[in-house]
Amino acid sequence: MKIAIFGLGRMGSQIARKLHEGGHTVIASNRSSGLVDEMKSLGMIGAYSKEEVISSFGSNQVIIWLMIPSDVVDSELDIWLKLIPKGSILIDGGNSKWSDTKRRAEKIAQSGSTLIDIGTSGGVWGYQNGFSMMVGGDSASFEIIKSALETLKNPEGMYAYFGESGSGHYVKMVHNAIEYGMMESLAEGYRLLKEGPYKNLDLYKAGEVWQHHSVITSWLNELTRDIMKENPNQDGVEGTVAESGEARWALEVAKEFNIETPAIQTSFNVRLDSQKGKVNFATKLLASMRNAFGGHKINQ
Repeated sequence: MKIAIFGLGRMGSQIARKLHEGGHTVIASNRSSGLVDEMKSLGMIGAYSKEEVISSFGSNQVIIWLMIPSDVVDSELDIWLKLIPKGSILIDGGNSKWSDTKRRAEKIAQSGSTLIDIGTSGGVWGYQNGFSMMVGGDSASFEIIKSALETLKNPEGMYAYFGESGSGHYVKMVHNAIEYGMMESLAEGYRLLKEGPYKNLDLYKAGEVWQHHSVITSWLNELTRDIMKENPNQDGVEGTVAESGEARWALEVAKEFNIETPAIQTSFNVRLDSQKGKVNFATKLLASMRNAFGGHKINQ
């Protein structure tokens, strides 16, 4: 299929490459031209403006996958809506708030096109391992883009359709809230190993044992184990941990529906406190984990 990827950052560029190598015709576009040049050198169609993106589709249905920060989605969609023909499919693959997605989908539907929300997980490893994709929105449009999702899931990823608009982003939001709690628990556990009564424990060795079919065997523990091998004392890591919105939104839903979420709340609070200077070995590990799976800067 012919598809445009707009937003060629850490994950957008990987999605573009994976689709291109999977046999799809990819139109690569970005707000800055350097990344477009890079994708063009790999054999993709480079588009240096939104108008070029649209013209590159020719007589094909316009399908545009947006991989952009949630705070610019509204302004970008306003521009795209003035350019795309009726019957186009826009995909928001970023971490937008689910309620915003519902509102945006209604607006786009009124213009004669559709918005699909795809909560995309896999971090900077998605290109190699396959992406995990949580999809919501118009079911007919989902069927049209399925071939792209089949490519992006390879070799070990997965996708699923969850129904009405916003549901994909909602499932991804909950996923990220769980992620906060899992990361916090691992970070606290490794801190207990390091600062508890036994002062010379090999943290890498502990992580290696845990990674062989223990109850906490996981990708996050694998990454943490490797962090312990590379930088056991977390030298040079400040320990300030960013929060990107998803856990905050999940906690808002939890409050609205009177759902207790103490682990997620605590993990969220730890990140806020770290931004006020309350840092320790565990928050340093959190920052290093975010870098390991998502390519986020270690020191914000």
